Amino acid sequence: MLTFVTVLFLGIYALDILGLFFFGIHTYIMVYLYRKYNTNCDTDPSRNLSMDDPELPVVTVQLPIFNEFYVVDRLIDSTIALKYPKDKLEIQVLDDSTDETIQKAASLVAKYKAQGFDIHHLHRTNRVGHKAGALDEGMRVSKGDYIAIFDADFMPDPDFLLKTMAYFDDPQIGMVQARWGHINADYNILTKAQSFGIDGHFMIEQVARNGSKLWMNFNGTAGTWRKKTIEDAGGWEHDTLTEDFDLSYRAELKGWKFRYFKDVVCPAEIPAMMSAYKSQQFRWCKGSIQTAVKLLPRIWKADLPWKIKAEAVTHLINYSVHPLMIVNILFSAPLLLMEYWSGFSFYDLPLEVLSGTAAVLSIGSVGPLFFYAYSQKTLYKDWKKRLVYLPILIMIGTGIAIVNTRAWLEAVLGIQSSFKRTPKLRIEKNSDSLKERLKYTVPLDFHVVLEFLLGCYCVFSVVLSFLVGRPYIVGFLLIYGIGFFFVSFKSFQEFTWKYKEARNASQEEIPQEA
Repeated sequence: MLTFVTVLFLGIYALDILGLFFFGIHTYIMVYLYRKYNTNCDTDPSRNLSMDDPELPVVTVQLPIFNEFYVVDRLIDSTIALKYPKDKLEIQVLDDSTDETIQKAASLVAKYKAQGFDIHHLHRTNRVGHKAGALDEGMRVSKGDYIAIFDADFMPDPDFLLKTMAYFDDPQIGMVQARWGHINADYNILTKAQSFGIDGHFMIEQVARNGSKLWMNFNGTAGTWRKKTIEDAGGWEHDTLTEDFDLSYRAELKGWKFRYFKDVVCPAEIPAMMSAYKSQQFRWCKGSIQTAVKLLPRIWKADLPWKIKAEAVTHLINYSVHPLMIVNILFSAPLLLMEYWSGFSFYDLPLEVLSGTAAVLSIGSVGPLFFYAYSQKTLYKDWKKRLVYLPILIMIGTGIAIVNTRAWLEAVLGIQSSFKRTPKLRIEKNSDSLKERLKYTVPLDFHVVLEFLLGCYCVFSVVLSFLVGRPYIVGFLLIYGIGFFFVSFKSFQEFTWKYKEARNASQEEIPQEA
């Protein structure tokens, strides 16, 4: 007999499944749009600019950094190598550091200034607005009408500006974004999984959106803005953790157009530590939902085509998939026990209902797998061999669902949190050791306990499914459980590395007896 509680429970679960199905279908749409419009996101080599072109505009390159001791020299060196006339290239090292990065950056700037480069070390001590604040203060004293931005973990190609600046000849173009590449994708399981995720976003999603003239976003780095666009959109604001997403949509609401090029690649370092990856995901998730809360009413009221509105809304709330996954997991055991609670069994439903539900679940769940697999097919000749890592991406993507669910809830509830940047450790080769580069680590937090407990819950649900003779959800529960255990284990392992380093350091400071 169906009770009110049972009906309510099934209703919530049905809405959860429909939500996951929606985001799954969206991945198919992205692949379809990519296939149809991908050539719109290729540069025209004949339009590449020349160093001798007297019409080249003045460009300011901004390098926002905060305690980047390991990578600041790599960043500045690669920026200095940009092919662009010295008299038309200004470089701003926007330094909010509080450690010896300050001296290292200042020394590098002084060296290159002596060589005739227009480079400046702008150090702040207040960190108001964090990255957005630093970019804003730098822009106020910048010389260029165009501003290129590179984060500390990026290495721009020398031809970056010559390949992209030509497209600003269209006065409606406000920003040009390049694709992110990877310099350490094969370092460990975590970097392999992240490379799949980054490839999916930059090779499929961004191409699908920009190629079909839907809205896309600046990704915070590896892109160039027209200064007038930033000013017209209201400037850099720091009321969200994703100032890039926020500015992008405010600019597009003003009517500015963006260009994205998949064949201009800016290599970057992928976080090789779980703690750094979780911190990055928390910031991206919370910032996206904060931007959604801030801008969705304006987007909804704007005089825009329905396709642009629909994709903009979907893009802004995309991280909602993580709380939906958590609900799906938590409901697994109660669903298995439903017939004992109320005498109701899913097997009492008509065959048409059961088969329809199964179809919805399978179509939606396969979507992300197809999406990421297709991104590998578009990029790599050995893409079939690379697919062996696809389950790892799904596993880790599930494992961070707790962190991102907390981020989602904080954004919706308006709970503020500090800006935590992603530590960069200069992990470039497989021989590089994480244990030797623990200067910047993210502290262990309560997520580790919750991840472990949810992993145990998944195992419990697997056992329960066999006990009640309903093993149809074992597959996804096993992947989810392994994901939570893996994320929890790696987080705790990194904490022990830091703990041992601190203990050894304290023992070395103890004076030895004569």
